[in-house]
Amino acid sequence: MFSKLTRKWFILPLAIMAVASVLFAGCTSSQPTTSSPSPMTGLSLSGTIEIDGSSTVYPITEAVAEEFRKLHPQIRINVGISGTGGGFKRFVVGETQISDASRPIKDSEKEQAAKNKIEWIEMPVAYDGLSVMVNPQNTWVTSMTVAELKKIWEPNSTIKRWNQIRSEWPDQPINLYGPGTDSGTFDYFTETINGKEDASRPDYTASEDDNVLVQGIAGDRNALGYFGYAYYVENKDKLKLVAIDSGSGPVLPSEQTINDGTYKPLSRLIFIYANKAALTRPEVKEFVRFYMTEGPKLVSEVGYVQLPARFYTENLAKIQ
Repeated sequence: MFSKLTRKWFILPLAIMAVASVLFAGCTSSQPTTSSPSPMTGLSLSGTIEIDGSSTVYPITEAVAEEFRKLHPQIRINVGISGTGGGFKRFVVGETQISDASRPIKDSEKEQAAKNKIEWIEMPVAYDGLSVMVNPQNTWVTSMTVAELKKIWEPNSTIKRWNQIRSEWPDQPINLYGPGTDSGTFDYFTETINGKEDASRPDYTASEDDNVLVQGIAGDRNALGYFGYAYYVENKDKLKLVAIDSGSGPVLPSEQTINDGTYKPLSRLIFIYANKAALTRPEVKEFVRFYMTEGPKLVSEVGYVQLPARFYTENLAKIQ
């Protein structure tokens, strides 16, 4: 199952993780068992909802926003992708009502929120399998160990060519692509692989926008990079997944291996955070309610893995 570090990021009771693979049996089993009528049904809602943060969570939030706009066309929803850290910078000063996050909020961010009298609610929305990718023209890499990833990405790494990792690999340069330092995916990967958050070599092509990383890897035969699983699902014809060996053999990320924990140590929870005061606004509260009732099916559609139904039910209880 999940490593000690991964459990820390998941913030899940061990018993829930033990049954995750059973809950995977069907998409519908992960959706809330009931979908109560909206208290706003029949009412005309308007206003603007500002959302920013993780590009990993963006596909879910944007899909939910698109469906929500169909029901409430008078509501304007702006969804940004400044990265988890960038999103929290705006959230803790009250500039946004919702923040997308691919990691839990940090203590320093909590302190800033408290200083600005911003109270918040954390809501997990999906499982992600942080994915390592190469260009489809790369014929030599099918899997890598956690130790090899560390050797490449750790601070002061001297790895510049493929044959420095395995002698049978070609004497060709490695061109690295990854999230920028404001990204929660960067935080998660560096702590999980390098053993310390933010500990990474700096000489790589960085962006908080995963679509930029997709384009970079897709156009570079010698590329190696990492980002959220949904961006691979959306671009399967442009990218090649690398199986990760954490000691029990190589495992590719998939809906099943992410859900049952066999894809480790790069499986994780992803979140949204809501400003408590903003939830007194009917359009914000209704959007979050819609996210937790209609969002789960969209999680699967965009390429992530639904949580057990109880998570969405608990999230709904939090906003009441």
